[in-house]
Amino acid sequence: MKTGAQHINKQIEDPSTGEMILINACTREVIRAFPTMKEKYDIEYPDYTPEPNALNDLLPLLKDKNITIVLGTWCGDSREQLPHFLKTIDSSSFAEENITFICVDRAKETEDELLNDLNIDRVPTFIIYHNREELGRIIEKPTISIEEDMVLILSKN
Repeated sequence: MKTGAQHINKQIEDPSTGEMILINACTREVIRAFPTMKEKYDIEYPDYTPEPNALNDLLPLLKDKNITIVLGTWCGDSREQLPHFLKTIDSSSFAEENITFICVDRAKETEDELLNDLNIDRVPTFIIYHNREELGRIIEKPTISIEEDMVLILSKN
């Protein structure tokens, strides 16, 4: 992903609510500390325990994969699911440099062209790639759990 430094971790005012939101490419640290995310993150991350068998299955399947996460700091599902995803990833030793975080406004758009061809309807959307080919995605909420849904996606490919 290429983006100018001025676009990373950009905060704007949501015109419909007056609330500050993040938009464009963002870092984990800024998302986690952003006031609307931090409150839920501080509860969800420590309380979430990834399913151990799924985690064991997931570790080898993540090799050479990249994940793009499209989320809204204004979105309740993003606030709940991102900490679960991050706890799973942290428990699997997946390299964080293989994760791209993209924050969107309520129209599910960015200011630059980060979402071209991603077809984002709902957030959060977790898209798993191998060699730039999409293997699958988890949209809004997992069917079973983040880790078990990822195993299902990666086991099919």
